[in-house]
Amino acid sequence: MNDSNHKITDQMLVERVQAGDQRAFDLLVKRYQHKIIALVGRYIHDQSESLDVAQETFIKAYKALKNFRGESAFYTWLYRIAINTAKNYLVARSKRPPDRDLDFQDLESESELRDLETPENSLHRDEMFEVMTRTLEQLPEELRVALTLRELEGMSYDEISEVMGCPIGTVRSRIHRAREAIDNELKPMLSN
Repeated sequence: MNDSNHKITDQMLVERVQAGDQRAFDLLVKRYQHKIIALVGRYIHDQSESLDVAQETFIKAYKALKNFRGESAFYTWLYRIAINTAKNYLVARSKRPPDRDLDFQDLESESELRDLETPENSLHRDEMFEVMTRTLEQLPEELRVALTLRELEGMSYDEISEVMGCPIGTVRSRIHRAREAIDNELKPMLSN
């Protein structure tokens, strides 16, 4: 972001909002709207629905900002609201969060996937993708969310710990268990 407001920290803006300055919240929205829309879009693939949920996230954040104490970074707090809002939306619509857009770069390095595009290789890749998607959908929610925040959002373990409200060791364990479950399902396919 290349604006004069970049020097103003999130905490300064939060304090201005808490003091009644609506424009300060507008700056926070501008600063994080694209990240929140992208995050919500990982759960809700319909663009207009995901935009509605992102907007609802900011409305909830605005209403809750008076209680924000700065114990975590503002964007971490905002991410937590976005994830909860998206999950609540899906529960209300009886949908499961689709994870089919998760892309694991380590799969791309497999020699079978780098070969010339043949019908056999294409079918094999599609089958692997289906197995990976199915495995992700069957994972407990906390494993899926931890892996999504790490792989898609590129968050650090510290940030994921804050977003999920659990110790870093738990985050590491969840990510490890999620990756292990996927690896175990893909191993038989990779050995063929």
